[in-house]
Amino acid sequence: MEIRKLRVDEQPPFELLLQADPSEDLVKNYLKEGECFIAEIQKHLIGVYVLLPINKERVELKNISVRDQFHGKGLGKRLVLDAINRAKSNGYKTIEVGTGNSSIGQLALYQKCGFRIIGVNQDFFTRHYPEDIIENGIPCKDMIHLSQDLSRWNFEK
Repeated sequence: MEIRKLRVDEQPPFELLLQADPSEDLVKNYLKEGECFIAEIQKHLIGVYVLLPINKERVELKNISVRDQFHGKGLGKRLVLDAINRAKSNGYKTIEVGTGNSSIGQLALYQKCGFRIIGVNQDFFTRHYPEDIIENGIPCKDMIHLSQDLSRWNFEK
């Protein structure tokens, strides 16, 4: 699998981006300020993530998504680790990520990759999304915020 920055002459892979965040407006907004990275196997798009600077010391991992047929193969973890390494190599001190209270798999993945829960934005999804989101049989209402101190991160590809 190769992970590379989306070229300026390429369209963002909205079909994958919208799997991770169903709000096209929100996705378009953070694509304006962030950097989009795509994962390919033999030139076929299989995954995506966005790094969105918060300030010169903090960056947020947004919209990590892997095509359904590639779930369960460790590719999501590889994308998260790639994002962490890029953030650290670009001089950021902290990387953050947010996910829904109902996103059980994502919460586990982020914690396995060294993220720690730092807060909850109650009713985030009910305030920002017009339709109800249900995952794993759980209503998605709250945004769980996680963070990682990159000075403690020592993984290299």
